[in-house]
Amino acid sequence: MDTDDDDRIDTDKIDEAALALLFLTMHGTTNDLRAWKGIDWEVMNRLHEKGYIFDPKGKAKSVSVTEEGEKKSEELYNKLFSKT
Repeated sequence: MDTDDDDRIDTDKIDEAALALLFLTMHGTTNDLRAWKGIDWEVMNRLHEKGYIFDPKGKAKSVSVTEEGEKKSEELYNKLFSKT
């Protein structure tokens, strides 16, 4: 699915949901926080362009998360998925 070509799709909402889901797989330390990158490449590239993750290109199965990405990811996770 090429979300950039579909005018009915709000890619910002997709990016928010993807960033919230990355929170589920975050691991590591504050200086080397990583998340599994099992999300669409277009979305990962947009998250990189927005400054939430470091460049996702490479053979590693995880991606480094920026400090801003960690905070935003947790915020979105709570906003989108909490019951309260």
